[in-house]
Amino acid sequence: MVAPDLHAAVRPQRRLFWMFPLVLLLLLPLAGIAAEGASLRWSLPADAPPATRDAALAALAGELLDPPSDSSLTDVQRSQLLLVAGRPAQATAAIERLQQSFRDAGDPARAQRWVPYLLYAQARADTGDTLEVAYARAFRAQFARLDDLAALQTHYWFVTNLAGAQAELRDALAAQAGKSSITRDGALEVLRQAAFVQTYASTTNLAPSLIEEDEGRRFEIDDDVRIPAGDGVVLSAHMVRQRGVRAPQPAAMMFTIYTNPQKNRSQAALAAARGYVGVVVDARGKRDGTGQVAPYETEGEDANAAIDWISRQPWNDGQVVMYGGSYSGFAAWAAAKHAHPALKAIAPYVAAIPGLGLPMENNVFLSANYAWPFYVANTRLLDNDTYNQRSRWDALTENWYRSGRPYRQIDAVDGTPNPWLQRWLAHPDYDAYWQAMVPYGDDYARITIPVLSVTGYYDDGQISALEYFKQHTRRVPGADHRLLIGPYDHFGSQASVKAMELRGYAVDPVAQFDTQGITFEWFDHVLRGAPLPALLSDRVNYQLMGANRWEHAPSLDAAAGAYRAFHLTSARDGDRYRLSEQVPHQRDAISQTVDFADRSTQRHSYYPYPIMRDGAPTDGGLAFVSDAFPAPVDVVGSFSGDLKIRINKRDVDLTVTLYELMQDGRVMQLSYFVGRASYARDMTHRQLLTPGRWTTLPLQRTRMTGRQLAAGSRLLVIVDVLKDAQHQVNHGTGRDVSDESVADAGVPLKIDWHPDSLLRIPLREATP
Repeated sequence: MVAPDLHAAVRPQRRLFWMFPLVLLLLLPLAGIAAEGASLRWSLPADAPPATRDAALAALAGELLDPPSDSSLTDVQRSQLLLVAGRPAQATAAIERLQQSFRDAGDPARAQRWVPYLLYAQARADTGDTLEVAYARAFRAQFARLDDLAALQTHYWFVTNLAGAQAELRDALAAQAGKSSITRDGALEVLRQAAFVQTYASTTNLAPSLIEEDEGRRFEIDDDVRIPAGDGVVLSAHMVRQRGVRAPQPAAMMFTIYTNPQKNRSQAALAAARGYVGVVVDARGKRDGTGQVAPYETEGEDANAAIDWISRQPWNDGQVVMYGGSYSGFAAWAAAKHAHPALKAIAPYVAAIPGLGLPMENNVFLSANYAWPFYVANTRLLDNDTYNQRSRWDALTENWYRSGRPYRQIDAVDGTPNPWLQRWLAHPDYDAYWQAMVPYGDDYARITIPVLSVTGYYDDGQISALEYFKQHTRRVPGADHRLLIGPYDHFGSQASVKAMELRGYAVDPVAQFDTQGITFEWFDHVLRGAPLPALLSDRVNYQLMGANRWEHAPSLDAAAGAYRAFHLTSARDGDRYRLSEQVPHQRDAISQTVDFADRSTQRHSYYPYPIMRDGAPTDGGLAFVSDAFPAPVDVVGSFSGDLKIRINKRDVDLTVTLYELMQDGRVMQLSYFVGRASYARDMTHRQLLTPGRWTTLPLQRTRMTGRQLAAGSRLLVIVDVLKDAQHQVNHGTGRDVSDESVADAGVPLKIDWHPDSLLRIPLREATP
């Protein structure tokens, strides 16, 4: 998954919970590129045939490599250039040196990423046989040296989006068409892309059968497992065991709607390589199963049936654990609701709560997941053709917004019915329909097994993951439930290797860890008495951004340390208002006017893209700033508050965004809230506002952050009315928002913010 696309109005569109096994586009970054320097000779017609193109690229690589060669080339760059220049023996030696440097630096995963390049270079250097024979020989020799887990982790790097890489290279070359020279930086970038495309053009054809052979040598694999569920439904599944193991083992189960047989088989094999029976179960109606696909509605019962079936197999020792991200994390919680005695632990990552985090958040329906039902429910596998129509989905929200039509008619704007969206829109309350899908209320009291929850400060679904943690530890005070959270987005929270730059924020080096690796270390602790991973040493485990360290606490309140109240005052601070810890003397309200009939404009975007900005957002909203902190302070936890407002309508959707404003003017987004005023007190029951009357709304279900603010930094809070193309537009009539149209806009909304409004922000003195 790439970063969110940008709309015409430069508003990032969220891609919330579009979670599927990642298709790797392994474009290894260039490190340490020097100044641009002199240009290099270059000539390639736009319509050049592949042979001419490759010759031109080889000559370009040679110009950088040959005397007088560029001494500033990194080892990564030199390896790529040698491949493109057609010097495979030298490339082999360079890549082997590069891999050893990564291993010496304690980064074996990065060495694994280069194996596809190494095998391609070795095969090309072996001129005694065909490329196919030479490649197979190199592959078998390489993998004969690896244990099961290392082999599978290396297999991962052979999967890629070759077509996407080829298109990227074509675009880069097209941009150079007709030119007689190319800059050094431009040359290095084009050659990086060429090395990737040349390597994977062969790898994509030659590696799959060899990977399958290697897996078969190591594991017993059954892709045709059938599991009986309720109502006569049968679920299909993959089951993988290590060869030669005959004693019963615990089973590690993932339940998924993302039906990709190759990837799901590999996922089961990774569990087997760690000493478990790996089982990946397809959701109802997927792959070879029966029944109708029903996202979110039957996972609890079906996963519970799968646990029961697994526990009665001769290869299982009666113990089952569940793990997985996003949808699979939701499925683990859905199964835990049934408290099967064989289910011994769950490790959900960025787990969704349908109806709370998606497709609506705090009762506001979002459009970020609009295409998801087509992707998972159109076919027995995955409807990539429909899902990948990016321009269609990006244009749809803007087209709907400009049309002014009711949100319930957004599929009519698209031209294709979306029955699942319509089904969800029929439940604007967090009612029994949603509550039945996951644990709710007293259901949590029956969940006494250990739980490991993994999420990120910038995970779109953090609101759900945090709600699971809060509800479980509240209902079971002694619950062995560990939260692991840091500066990750939805995909990074689940990844074996974290991105070290996230939306403009340079992540602290200590934040790096392998999510699945620590999951199985923790499973070994729970089931086999292995040591508890140090990263999970307490109930709340968080990476303190800016301090480059992990911290651990027994509870969210203990991690926060203290909550300080800040008032939204009407006192001015330049072009902003004062965010004060003192009760304001000035009691004037602050007023905003929002015209919902005007679809040419949108309001302040709360979404954290980018995370780090050169200056404060200028796209609307009321901005409040605190005094500068004379010494570093830590912000750890979720803000809350009470917003006292008065409006001339019956309802309104609100956003509150929290930033660090640094001395140099840069801002870093820390947390945000989006929600509907009429549900602020109770998500299950709508309570409309009285026009012209002051009302105080409790602010809760916000996102957790963990950041050390530097001395001189200030808090910046922006409050606003929600009005954009990515959400329903609440016109304030009091009717179902999905049925309101621009014709219901009426007079502009007037909203007054009372200075009694306050935010409680978790602030403590910075720990050394």
